[in-house]
Amino acid sequence: MDESYQSHTDNCFSEKRSQSAARRSKDRRSEVVDRRLGLDRRRGPGKRRSDDRKAAEEGRMTDEQFEFIMTVDQYKKLNNRPFPTWTEVLEIIKALGYRKVAQPSALQKAPTAH
Repeated sequence: MDESYQSHTDNCFSEKRSQSAARRSKDRRSEVVDRRLGLDRRRGPGKRRSDDRKAAEEGRMTDEQFEFIMTVDQYKKLNNRPFPTWTEVLEIIKALGYRKVAQPSALQKAPTAH
C-alpha cells in the first residue's frame, strides 16, 4: 500500500465537518459585547432587573415601599388580577401586618418630583 494514503477519518472533508460542528455547538451570542458601552449585550436569564428593583437599589425607594410593591405584584400574579380593587389593596396592606393603631390624621400633600 501507498504510505501517502489517508484513512477516511483523516481526510479534509471530515476535518471541515468537525470544525463546522464545533462552531455550531458554541453559543456565539453569549460572547457578544456591546462595544459602545463595554458591557455584555445580554445579561442572561433572570439577570434583568425590574424598574422597581432598580429604583430600590438606586435609593429612590424605601425598603417599605419596595416590599409593598413586590407584595402587590405577587397578589396580582396569584389571583390573575392586573388591577386589584381598593378593597384588595387594603387586604394586601393588612396581609403585610399593617393595623390601625393611631387616631386618623389629616392627609398631607405628596412631595412633587422636579
